[in-house]
Amino acid sequence: LYFSAQEGILIFYHIKDLQYEIKICADISQPISSLMFSPDYTSLLLVTDQGTVYSYRPAHSGEAVKLLDASNSCFLAADFLTPGNNYCVSVTTSGEVQVWSLEDGTFLSKINLGTEVQ
Repeated sequence: LYFSAQEGILIFYHIKDLQYEIKICADISQPISSLMFSPDYTSLLLVTDQGTVYSYRPAHSGEAVKLLDASNSCFLAADFLTPGNNYCVSVTTSGEVQVWSLEDGTFLSKINLGTEVQ
């Protein structure tokens, strides 16, 4: 079970029978608004309230890697673009949908929906 604390800490609960173990996986020092696993469960996207997206790979037990910072565009949400784990899609409150490379955070494409998103 993965969850985030208000302070921007990604925590893993390993639960087996009636026992559990807690592990702090990453501390990104920004409140995390959502967590999404990739379709094959190898990567976890951490989306912050400020519009920054991080990637965390549970099998590698490393730090969360900053993929993109959309803080200047009223960032609302992000998720994996399937099939595969190579791209993510984000949306801003102004209705702009953006596609990003998860490999290096490169901006690839955008389309404006012409309506505000909440």
